[in-house]
Amino acid sequence: QVHLVESGGGLVQAGGSLRLSCVVSGSIFSIIRMAWYRQAPGKQRELVASIASAGSTSVADSVKGRFTISGDSAKNITDLQMNSLKPEDTAVYYCNAWGQTQRYAPQLDYWGQGTQVTVFP
Repeated sequence: QVHLVESGGGLVQAGGSLRLSCVVSGSIFSIIRMAWYRQAPGKQRELVASIASAGSTSVADSVKGRFTISGDSAKNITDLQMNSLKPEDTAVYYCNAWGQTQRYAPQLDYWGQGTQVTVFP
């Protein structure tokens, strides 16, 4: 069993900041990439930011310059620092890990349960 637990969501005024954290635990052998996705009501889930095990990062154009992803591969932790939040950032944010439970096991996606971020004007 692989478990992803997110924390740090909440309610914030536009222009404010929040920091999301995600910890991966359980029978995970290796993580190739960790990422944050979000899903707003009535919209598809979208990739917000990702970090590879080697440390390279990527963020969506819609959050570039405002959101920063970081991680500690040894501890299977990733954080998403969100600054200058806008009402359109309101969504459920999901932590994602792509990895293996054993050396020769298939590479699979694992998901957290999500944390709500609400930005009011």
